[in-house]
Amino acid sequence: MPARDLPARPLIRPDRLRSTAGGFAFVPNRFLHGGFFASLNHPERALYLFLVLAADRQGLSYYRHDRICSILEMTLDEYLFVRDSLIAKDLIAFDGSRFQVLSLPPSPIAEAGRPLLTRHDLEEHDPATVRQLLVRELGVRR
Repeated sequence: MPARDLPARPLIRPDRLRSTAGGFAFVPNRFLHGGFFASLNHPERALYLFLVLAADRQGLSYYRHDRICSILEMTLDEYLFVRDSLIAKDLIAFDGSRFQVLSLPPSPIAEAGRPLLTRHDLEEHDPATVRQLLVRELGVRR
């Protein structure tokens, strides 16, 4: 039975039926069902959703980095890393002053992990090193 022939389901809160008056944001269902949502970490989802909400009908947004960082409570370094990650995953484009939320690529693009070269990289991103530090500092053993 086609979706338009399905009987209407009763609303939970008919007094709060959504409408698109005054604008709307658009996220295709494929973003969830195609694995894009699951392929992003929390900060990537936050920035992507923010850009979707801020965008016009063509997906363009003109928010500056300082305003985005303030709203999303991100440091500049976090913002730059997340922005570049969304660009690498082919979800957004950025020309230095404006963003464009892009149509979804055929499938999620897994970003290759960057090599852990410095001691700081290992202490921040290598699970074995993090565990060793915790054991040494806290004296916790299993």
